[in-house]
Amino acid sequence: MGANASNYPHSCSPRVGGNSQAQQTFIGTSSYSQQGYGCESKLYSLDHGHEKPQDKKKRTSGLATLKKKFIKRRKSNRSADHAKQMRELLSGWDVRDVNALVEEYEGTSALKELSLQASLARPEARTLQKDMADLYEYKYCTDVDLIFQETCFPVHRAILAARCPFFKTLLSSSPEYGAEIIMDISTAGIDMPMFSALLHYLYTGEFGMEDSRFQNVDILVQLSEEFGTPNSLDVDMRGLFDYMCYYDVVLSFSSDSELVEAFGGNQNCLDEELKAHKAIISARSPFFRNLLQRRIRTGEEITDRTLRTPTRIILDESIIPKKYAKVILHCMYTDVVDLSVLHCSPSVGSLSEVQALVAGKPNMTRAEEAMELYHIALFLEFNMLAQAKFVRKCFYRKF
Repeated sequence: MGANASNYPHSCSPRVGGNSQAQQTFIGTSSYSQQGYGCESKLYSLDHGHEKPQDKKKRTSGLATLKKKFIKRRKSNRSADHAKQMRELLSGWDVRDVNALVEEYEGTSALKELSLQASLARPEARTLQKDMADLYEYKYCTDVDLIFQETCFPVHRAILAARCPFFKTLLSSSPEYGAEIIMDISTAGIDMPMFSALLHYLYTGEFGMEDSRFQNVDILVQLSEEFGTPNSLDVDMRGLFDYMCYYDVVLSFSSDSELVEAFGGNQNCLDEELKAHKAIISARSPFFRNLLQRRIRTGEEITDRTLRTPTRIILDESIIPKKYAKVILHCMYTDVVDLSVLHCSPSVGSLSEVQALVAGKPNMTRAEEAMELYHIALFLEFNMLAQAKFVRKCFYRKF
């Protein structure tokens, strides 16, 4: 029994006969014609013979756009030929110059690795905030006592006056050294731990205890009305450095009189003094802290207090040149290294510059100045200055 294909409308065979350019391939239809099984819907046929011009143009432009995107992506992913560029650069060089360049690259790479390893091994530099917290805790060089609820709080007059308008007015009425001032606070609910936390805040800019009462807005408002609202720690410490209120120490520098006479300088220039606060320099530098504590043990501090004169510290200018002293002090008060201070005024009184001029040496470069600052910072054990980014950058560039 034979089977006629025309009796099976689901056949996918192509139609034979007719115009060859109009042949169609049927994927599947929803209804069929009795004569030729024609497709009623264009959605079911792939007709390539009668394509409209606008459709062809649209398809061509789409392919061109896609091609441009692939070319653009391939160009963007193509890296520069560094080897070719180096060959063109070194084509006219002498072999010794090329070797010198290679050694320079190798030295720079080794120095970069050494710097990274040193940074990882180096202990973290203590910030101004951390040193001020230690200053409040260990009470270096205090000069006034606050009495609150029969408890004595040794503090530093200059710091409290710079940080708080209330204490500035209160302490001005008792200027003598070691004065005992009884605190009378009108804000309700302030006990001894909370008063200690308030003092810690004035020293560091942050509260030293987790107390739910500090979350009470009403108490904070009352405290701000009574004590005043302080600026940030950085701003107030910068003001303390600029105006030096209540300073209690002066830094002097020894000099070689023979060099002064040979250069024709003025002795007064070499004896210029810089004002500072014992609390700050002892908190930032173990060298100054040990020096001041030794003066207390030997009784020299008692003489200064009796005469009401600032303590004088004489520094050897061959070790700590005077021209760097202001940069060091500025960093102690602000944690900022400002080398522009070195060139804002002529440093005729600097012994190191006198020696350089007598020996006929040229002026020091920034890298040489930074290197000297680095060694001075190590001598003073002032890590914030020694680890300053600018100083380390100039120091490594020197080598």
